Amino acid sequence: MRTRTCTAAALAALLVLTTGGQAGAAQPDGPQVYEVAGTGSAQQRTEVARTGADILDSTGGTTTVIAGPAEAAQLRALGFDVKALGKVDRPQGAETVEDFPAGYTGYHTYAETQTELQKAVANYPSLTKLGSAGNSYQGRALSLLKISDNAATDENEPEVLFTCNQHAREHLTTEMCLRIVQRLTSGYATDSAIKRLVDSTEIWVVPSVNPDGSEYDISGGTFHSWRKNRQGSGTDTNRNWGYQWGCCGGSSGSTSSETYRGTAPFSAPEAKAVADWVTSRKIGGVQQIKTHIDFHTYSELVLWPFGYTYADTAPGLTAAEAQKFQTLGRQMAATNGYTPQQSSDLYITDGSVNDWMWATHKIWSFTFEMYPKGSNPGFYPRDTQIVPQTTRNDKAVDILINAAITG
Repeated sequence: MRTRTCTAAALAALLVLTTGGQAGAAQPDGPQVYEVAGTGSAQQRTEVARTGADILDSTGGTTTVIAGPAEAAQLRALGFDVKALGKVDRPQGAETVEDFPAGYTGYHTYAETQTELQKAVANYPSLTKLGSAGNSYQGRALSLLKISDNAATDENEPEVLFTCNQHAREHLTTEMCLRIVQRLTSGYATDSAIKRLVDSTEIWVVPSVNPDGSEYDISGGTFHSWRKNRQGSGTDTNRNWGYQWGCCGGSSGSTSSETYRGTAPFSAPEAKAVADWVTSRKIGGVQQIKTHIDFHTYSELVLWPFGYTYADTAPGLTAAEAQKFQTLGRQMAATNGYTPQQSSDLYITDGSVNDWMWATHKIWSFTFEMYPKGSNPGFYPRDTQIVPQTTRNDKAVDILINAAITG
């Protein structure tokens, strides 16, 4: 479980980002940040999550959430002590994006991310190939960069997938995917270890699974703590995958919830596009993608399936397979200082990418929750943290790629 020291200053920092510093009176007409006491166990946190509240942080038996009025009322009805901390700022009308706020301009907007991918192709034409898994709800390309020694050719090599930015406000993850692209291309000619990995595999990188939400989150030059896509009132793409969708109280059927699972499995076009592309990599009855990391923030965790059940094993996941997940997860966590654990050790989730990747395609699929450990600075670390926090995962990335090679 998460163990953190969540200070008053840390909570104040979260509220400055989401409410413009108004950490005061409750506002009944929209989402707010709340503290929920009495949540020291995974089962209690699952009770909180089942209301549709968006869990941000949990430590010492207190969980910080974003929730609407209905979810807050339900939490109180369940007997939890719920304290409102401040209203979440969500803009109405036009969604204009120029850049990240001051102090964060080192992060890449959607347009800047596309430019970086195009530069990689221009600078390393034999190593890279740029395509798309499909389009977002608002029509942005879900750009997909291939890295391999003969990128233009579909070779008979094990494949690896890295996906980032399923949740809009988790901008550090896009930087993680760009770091993978930069390191594996620029280091190819001089680093024999990188050359071996690239020569032996086909590596795919999706820097933003949720570009619409990501752009909305920084619209108007401020942060809005937006999680979902921009389809109607928004769908949580990481509750919209088709395996055990909506099965177990790990998502919400309410459109206003931060964890709204959508109207049906893969009703979110972003999740459907990436899933369809993954399925297309099953060639001659054999899935070519062997390993996968979906990067998120925050908590500094390495997570593996299943998320929909507390059980270590379940139909489709044997004891030997569960042990392999644990071993590989712990190996990666040993390199970056993250905490390794099964996803459901936090709380139950259903319709997640990792569960679908494993259950449908037997891809060794992990979630990395990146920096920081706690809510200060939460989802919005300054751009000075981009380099140290992305390079921190270099060794883990290599372990995952090597796992695809060794089988």
